[in-house]
This record gives sequence, structure tokens and C-alpha cells, in this order.
Amino acid sequence: MSDLSTRPARAVVGLAVPHESARLHVTGAALFTDDLVVRTQGCLHACPVQSPHAHATVTALRTEPALRVPGVARVLTASDVPGVSDAGIHGDEPLFPREVMFVGHAVCWVLGETPEAARLGAAAVEVDYEPLPALLTIPEAVDAGSFQGVEPTIERGEVERALATATHVFSGVTETAGQEHFYLETQCALAQVDESGQVFVQSATQHPTETQEVVARVLGLRDHQVTVQSLRMGGAFGGKEMQPHGYAAVAALGSVVTGRPVRVRLTRSQDITMTGKRHGVRAEWRVGFDADGRLQALAATLTSDGGWSLDLSQAVLSRALCHVDNAYWIPHVRLHGRIARTHKTSQTAFRGFGGPQGMLVIEDILGRCAPRLGIDPEELRRRNFYVEGQRTPYGQTVRHAERLRLVWDQVLAAARFEERRAEIVAFNAAHPDARRGLAATPVKFGIAFNFVPFNQAGALVHVYRDGSVLVTHGGTEMGQGLHTKVAQVVAEEFQVDIGRVKITATTTGKVPNTSATAASSGSDLNGMAARNAARAIKERLVAFVAERFQTEPGAVRFLPGRVRAGTSEIAFDDLAGEAHRARIPLSATGFYATPKIHWDNDRYTGRPFFYFSYGAAVTEVAIDTLTGENRILRTDILHDVGRSLNPAIDRGQIEGGFVQGAGWLTTEELVWGDKGRLLTHAPSTYKIPACSDRPLDLRIALFGAGENVEETIGRSKAV
Repeated sequence: MSDLSTRPARAVVGLAVPHESARLHVTGAALFTDDLVVRTQGCLHACPVQSPHAHATVTALRTEPALRVPGVARVLTASDVPGVSDAGIHGDEPLFPREVMFVGHAVCWVLGETPEAARLGAAAVEVDYEPLPALLTIPEAVDAGSFQGVEPTIERGEVERALATATHVFSGVTETAGQEHFYLETQCALAQVDESGQVFVQSATQHPTETQEVVARVLGLRDHQVTVQSLRMGGAFGGKEMQPHGYAAVAALGSVVTGRPVRVRLTRSQDITMTGKRHGVRAEWRVGFDADGRLQALAATLTSDGGWSLDLSQAVLSRALCHVDNAYWIPHVRLHGRIARTHKTSQTAFRGFGGPQGMLVIEDILGRCAPRLGIDPEELRRRNFYVEGQRTPYGQTVRHAERLRLVWDQVLAAARFEERRAEIVAFNAAHPDARRGLAATPVKFGIAFNFVPFNQAGALVHVYRDGSVLVTHGGTEMGQGLHTKVAQVVAEEFQVDIGRVKITATTTGKVPNTSATAASSGSDLNGMAARNAARAIKERLVAFVAERFQTEPGAVRFLPGRVRAGTSEIAFDDLAGEAHRARIPLSATGFYATPKIHWDNDRYTGRPFFYFSYGAAVTEVAIDTLTGENRILRTDILHDVGRSLNPAIDRGQIEGGFVQGAGWLTTEELVWGDKGRLLTHAPSTYKIPACSDRPLDLRIALFGAGENVEETIGRSKAV
């Protein structure tokens, strides 16, 4: 079909189309999971009974006092579970634990007619604990030999020999702390059971299929007996990839045993004290350079703080190890990883999924070693950039490596780097109590899930008789604009106005076996799946039109709002009606699996990423040396997004990512007391960046020197 491979007459992909729910968001009309509760009659509200100990055995649990509280309907305990009482995917997250593993761990759940009744009932439950020793830091866990999961190693070359012969050898420790997701919408689920016993769960989840599987397992059901829907999320940042499963299971269990709808919605304090964070990482390293400052060897051990259970820690560690090299060629490498088991919340996915922690290791190394080598940090970085054809430590060839240098040179030029650095030197000399600094950082980020089976997506597309289009795909919307981009893709395929395309809520009842919307691959996967579904319908329509107008299929073209066949034309709306009357199926499923990727999980080698996204940032900061007050004065960012699907959304994601990253490294701090209680459990004690914390001058540009070399949706790159 010729029209499927040529640029369409009406280009929708690539336009700065507004977010499909923007008006709903700003007017407050957008519905989220908890908003559905007011439309649900007879709903019960769940409240957790939380442990005050970081590590203890539950020796007695008395629920009778709670049942005497007015408005309390039920207390859920392990005895209510008909299936497997575990909320994780590794069998290490008991839904109703007998051994609590962190302060805030829920031992049971109280169901009340109102949230207040549930809260008072939870306060009335009597629990006896036998405290046990607790490990709260990575060094404590290392000393105790407390680890979980596998301990992978990525190795290439002869590291010890290269270190022994290197001109310069340095060693050190790099530590990064955790980070709270602080999404606007806390964890939430609403479950009910219909007359046939079908369990329907509305969940704020990035991974509906996995939520479905966990709920079914807890209830002792098969997957087809549970439907999970994700309407939209008020932010997620990875915190709703694995963590929602247990809350959805509690809501579903409560609904099954009471026969009534059940709502679980954590308060802000509960959410912060019960849910996982970004993994803190401690890296011990040795690095060698030659006389010209070129990296020769790196040996590093990364120990992540996994918290009490495994969750996604293995996958996060894997990506961290695969990003320690960042933008730099290192001939001899040995990277070892391990996951500390501590008595804290189970740490989980967070934007970048371990990549930022891994990249920060090499960036810290270069920043600290540059003065010792007598080389400017920016020159040291550029000197060690990958060149075309070199391979990463895990064996993947770096393609289009010249983009690294192009992006780097362009952003430094746009930022007037050399001139401003001279200005800063003069400023610092004249201001003894104030200092300014200027830094540049590159990034090479791999796009795809490290776990190969997750690199697939499905979609369902309907064309109705009036020419309107309804799309359901496996990706979830958390504010990042995925639905908007998918709508653009489908609108362009059919050459209809984007207002004719509607994206419905993500549900396992329409698109099964979904992957998590994560790894920055939502548009890559779901955009292609939706396009493939649309093209299946187009192929049928082309054949129908060719026969109707007695022309060759190759002569059929989709034009804005109409279809041309030779010298004849028909409006798309009319075509949809005629095709229906001719019994042409106007519905299709689409599927996409990322090609070329492979991964040996035992040897830690392969091609885990479909391609790399490149970027660079230049940031100027000011610090008051007397008070520690700091401000970001200006930031210039240039990011390679290939041929952008939606420049407005991409710029917004870049801005949000930068501000969230700046918060991680400047204003945000997780503080645990010596007994394991999280002291920073509210907005009053945990400071996320405010509007005033963003750079005073923020300049974001999209690298426009070429489309993605790989065949992605619209030749775009993930952002």
C-alpha cells in the first residue's frame, strides 16, 4: 500500500498539540480514581493499622475493639485471604505480615462506613510486638551481610592490569540518597464485585496487568475474573509501577468478603511512610587515566538500599550498572552490584530507574579527578566521549555517537560557556561570601526495558460508522501526554482531525497482557501498536475503495477528511458508513514488539536498548557560603528527541525532569530517625522544589540534526 510509507498530506505527528486533558486538568473536571468514590453507593473505606517498629514480630493481634467502634464494618486479616497472601512478584511481600519490616508496615486493614470511622477503628486495634534488631543504612547492612536478590557483574578487559599500568589512579566513594515521589495523587484503588463475581478494580497503577495478576492471586482467581482499569494518574514517576498492587488487592479482598465496594486511598503521611522511594546508592570505585586524561579502567561496586523487600530493585540495579559508563568509553571495566536489605520501605522504580544513580557515579569521578589531572572538567568529559562503533561495557554498539559531540558543542556555544566562566571567576574574586559555579553534563540514556519481555504493547482501534475513532492501548496516562501522542499517530494515519480521535481509559478488559508504562518507552511501544491497528483497518478500507471505484489499491490515498481513488473521492465519514454496510470490519487490534534487543541475564551482556537518547545541560548556580542558600541562575538544555512527536509535550517533560532531578540533589532529603521512623513524612518536613526553585532562566531546545536512525514511531526518540 503506497500511502502507508509516504509522508501524509496532513501531518499531525510533530505538531505542538495541547495535552488531551489539559482543559480538564486546569478546570478541575478531570476524574481520578478517588473521584469515582462519590459515584459509588455504599462504599467502605479502608485504613491501615501501621507498625510503630522498624523490625518486630507480631505476637498478638486483637481486632475486637475495632469492631466496637461505630461505623466499623470489618477488619481484614490474613484469615480472610482465599488465595496467596502476598502483594509482590517475588513472594516476599506478605499482605498481612507476621514480621513487620519497617515503621509504617500495615499489619491489617480496617473497613469503615466513613474514612473517620476506619481511622478510629484502626487506632482501636490492639497489636503486641516483639522488637527485633533493625538495619537502617547501607553500611549497617553490608557489615551484617544483609543482601537480597542476585549480585550481577559487568566486566570487560583486564581491569587490574590496566589500573596497575595507568598513569594516574584515583579512588573514592560516591553516595546518592533516595527520593520521595511526591506525586499529587496518593496511592488509590476502588474495587467492587458484580453479580457474576467479576472483580473490577479502578487503580492508580502504571502496570494494570501486573495489578490484575496480584489481585487474582490474592483472591485465588484466574486473571480473566479480574479487570483492572487505570483512568488516569495524578503523577507517578515510577512510584505506581509496582507499589499499587497491594492496595488494589486490599480493596478487592475487602469487596469480596463484604459484598460492597471498597476504597483504599492513602493520606499523604501514610503514602510517604508506606511506599518505596528512589534507591539510595553507595559506590566504591577505583579509576585509572593515561597521561592525556583518557579513561583506562574503572572498578566499582554499587550497593543500593533496597529496603525490606526485592520489589524492582534487581531491575533498577541492572539499569544503574548499564549507565555507569554514561557518555564515555572505558576500555577496561568491572562493575559489581548488590542490593542491601534494610528495615525501611521497599524502594522501587523512580524516574530514570537507576540510570541517574549509575550516571552520577562516573560524573562525580570526572568532576573530582579533573582538578587532580589539571584538565578542565568539560574538556575531560569531551575527551572521553564515545566515538562511532565503540561498545558499552555490556557489549552494545553505540550508534550515531557523533550526536554526543554535536549536542555538547551546541549547548556549550548557546550557553556562552567560556565567556560566562570567565565572568564567574571575576565574580568569585570580588565576592568572598558568595560563589557562583558553572557546570556541563552530558547524558546517554538507553531506551527499552532491560527485561526483554516487557518490550511489547497492544492496542485496540474502532472506527465507527460516522467516521469517529476510539482507541484503547496498553499504556497508562499519568500526565506525561502519552494519550495525546497516540491520538496524533492515529489521527495522522486516518487523516482525520485529532478531535475525531478519542483515547479511552486503559483497561485489561480491552487490551490484555500490558507492560508497565515506564522506561520512557510508552510512546515507542503504544504508538506503534496503535499505528499497526489503524493500518490494519486502512488496508481493508483501501481494498474496499479500490473495488468500489474500480482502481488499483496503489492509487488509493488518504487525504485530509477524505479518501481519493484515482479521480474519485469520498469523505472519510461516508466511507466509514459505506464500509460498514458492506460488512467491512472497522475494528482491529495492533501489536508491537521492539526489534533487535536481546539480553543474557547471566553474563550481563547483549543489546538491552533499542537506541540511545543523547542530551546535555549547562547550569549556573549561586551559593551563599555563610547560610548555604543556593539558587539555580540559568540552565541551558539541548536534548536529542529525534523527530519530536509533540514538541510542546517533550519540552514539558524535559523541564519537569530537570526540576525533579535538581530537587533530588538539592532540596529533598529523606531523614530516618535512629529507630527507623521516617521523620520527613509531610510537605512541612520534605521539601520538593517550588516554582521559585526552578532556574531563573531556563532555556530548553530540541536537537534538530536528524531523526532516529532506528524505525520508531515517527522516527522519534523517547524523552
